[in-house]
Amino acid sequence: MNLNEIKTFLGRDWEKTEYYINRSLKSDIDLLDSTNRSILAHSGKQLRPLISLLAARACSGGKATEDSFRYAAGTELLHNATLLHDDVADGSDQRRGMPTVMSLLGPSVSVLIGDYWLVKAVDLILEGDSAGNTVIRLFSKTLSDLAEGELLQLQKARSGDTDENDYIRIIFNKTASLFVAAAASAAVSVNASDRDREKVTEYAKALGLAFQIKDDIFDYSPEVDTGKPAGVDILEQKITMPLLGAFSNAGREKEMEIRGKISRIAEDPEAIRDEILAFARENGGIEYAVRTLDSYIRKAEDSLDGLPESAEKGHLLRIAEFVGKRNS
Repeated sequence: MNLNEIKTFLGRDWEKTEYYINRSLKSDIDLLDSTNRSILAHSGKQLRPLISLLAARACSGGKATEDSFRYAAGTELLHNATLLHDDVADGSDQRRGMPTVMSLLGPSVSVLIGDYWLVKAVDLILEGDSAGNTVIRLFSKTLSDLAEGELLQLQKARSGDTDENDYIRIIFNKTASLFVAAAASAAVSVNASDRDREKVTEYAKALGLAFQIKDDIFDYSPEVDTGKPAGVDILEQKITMPLLGAFSNAGREKEMEIRGKISRIAEDPEAIRDEILAFARENGGIEYAVRTLDSYIRKAEDSLDGLPESAEKGHLLRIAEFVGKRNS
């Protein structure tokens, strides 16, 4: 599926969302303005604003509002703000196959520009007229979730005892929470019923979890060219779904041996990384993660049952399929 086809389908609604994104980032400071334009030129999939607009229209008979456009744009600004900050936290040199702002201009600039995008996202959300503080609280919770997810992940990387419950909490906070804010704020923007808002929110939660699990599968798939090398999570001592799946198949003794090697990865990073990649693949970790991914895709699709039939609902279902099958 080509996501550009959905943008074409959304037509003027997508154009208005892009207008709010571009308007928010204009600056008379050349360094800031040129960097913003460069980030926008390599903007990735833009899934969150697409889901936001589709959810708004699916809940309202095809009619989005100005607040729908503002909130959709706000999700994209907030997402990119977190990436600019993540690149500093993770020491990432590449993002979307391109050098990161951090690698080109340094960590301080990346953090400052991330702050700028974050503030501009908040400005857009505050411009909205929908439901008083409801949307503000949705995005506020997401920001809290993002911070807690990063810190829990750091804590677990140090302790080396991540289990599946920890992992799901981390990826909900770091990824799915913003998907939820995108869909729920969209529903609020069109005064959707409680039932329809709940449906698109559950869809977004399951889809966000699936999206991150797919990313974590890529980290164990060196044959897939995603613009990032395989094994980065292992080098950062992050235990994700493919490795958790391999643990469940290999037995407790082997699990503890591998966890110990992750805790000592600084002793021989490349050799230990390659050993753990092989361990996960040889013990069915990829297959386990794929089954879990598929279960969340089905949950996302099932969440839309009872939502009125529409082209927008059809596109939401196709996005779920895309997330499960994407190669980058």
